[in-house]
Amino acid sequence: MNIIQIIPGSGGSFYCGNCLRDSKYVDALRKLDHQVVKIPMYLPLFSDEHDISDIPIFYGAISTYLKQVYPFFRKAPAWFDKLLNSKPMMKMAASMAGSTRAKGLEDMTISMLLGEQGEQKEELEKMVDWIAEHCKPDVIHISNALLLGLAKRLKEKVGVPVVCSLQDEDVWVDAMQPQFQQPIWDLMHERAEDVDALVAVSNYFAGEMKKRMRLDGKKVHTFYLGVDVEDYPYIPVKEKPKNVGYISRMCHKDGFDIVVDAFIELKKKAGFEEVKLIATGGLTGDDKKFFKEQKQKLKEAGLLHQFEVVEEFEGAARHEFFKQVSMISVPVRIGEAFGMYLLEAMASGVPVVQPALGAFPEIVDVSGGGLIYSPNTPEKLSESWAELLNDPEKLEKLSLAGYEGTGKNFNIHNHAAEIVELYETLRLRSG
Repeated sequence: MNIIQIIPGSGGSFYCGNCLRDSKYVDALRKLDHQVVKIPMYLPLFSDEHDISDIPIFYGAISTYLKQVYPFFRKAPAWFDKLLNSKPMMKMAASMAGSTRAKGLEDMTISMLLGEQGEQKEELEKMVDWIAEHCKPDVIHISNALLLGLAKRLKEKVGVPVVCSLQDEDVWVDAMQPQFQQPIWDLMHERAEDVDALVAVSNYFAGEMKKRMRLDGKKVHTFYLGVDVEDYPYIPVKEKPKNVGYISRMCHKDGFDIVVDAFIELKKKAGFEEVKLIATGGLTGDDKKFFKEQKQKLKEAGLLHQFEVVEEFEGAARHEFFKQVSMISVPVRIGEAFGMYLLEAMASGVPVVQPALGAFPEIVDVSGGGLIYSPNTPEKLSESWAELLNDPEKLEKLSLAGYEGTGKNFNIHNHAAEIVELYETLRLRSG
């Protein structure tokens, strides 16, 4: 089967779970002998740009923004667009403050959902024409519902089923100015009619989006995220230093300050003198001031020497990070649709300690590889860390359970085969 995956990139400036999720699915589909083409939007998927060597980036982040905000840029010559979408400019955009910030992009989000009626209609036609000329897909899979404005023209021009994933759209919309939120949900509801199926990444998020987008339940399917445990070196916890870890964008939304405060609380207790806090996942320009504030708190607590940042977070560097920690926590303030880092940690034998928010309780329950705590406060997180660090037997039990549970219930090859079955069903139905 020939499959197209349309994926908005983050540029590689921070750990992007959704980019990683989509790319891992592509790899798994290819291992099942399907032909898959990744088409990036806005920015490259990863910092090394290995995903964009032969495929143009559509809706380049800089030119799309300029054309939305300043209409005269819409008449700019083709060479100007090419300059804005060049590799150096894409790298700069990836590190810019606000490159992944929802607030202030309300009009653009609406315009994107309007698709062929929006301000980016010319860019939509470029994408659709390129796909029709260069690809012969059997199905097109769009990464998230904020891109539903692409679906109608893709179906009209390419004539194949279109599937759309549901993953963390609420986080984006809820960060916008209140007067824009309901109109955007209404547009997403309308545009959902243009796709053949919607795929949620957890049962929790399927329910959430059925309510928010007022979706027909028959059109919504749940397929968990997945990893191949063979891609992750499993090391028993007893062979690792008793450090706590954080792997995500180091920002307020993802609760990095909660982790820092919990670490300070932990170090006030006896018996944890050697424990370090190790963090990775990168940050954007928006996060720099916040990150400095967290370092200052650690300095004032006399703990800066026991705080380590792993600058690189892709490939081998991520595996090295997991070798240095006995547990991880990413206390996202409003939860997540899933959390790819949970699977990566558990596949590496690292238990997870997560707040009772979003899909976290569901994932921990299915995997058996961690603890859930509530409320999401530094004090409660610190207590949960202390409980595990003081109970090596329980820590080891969770480590093994998480590894086995991930291999059994979050096997990406099984989930890839399941989603191919959906593709085949839709293809037969449309044919």
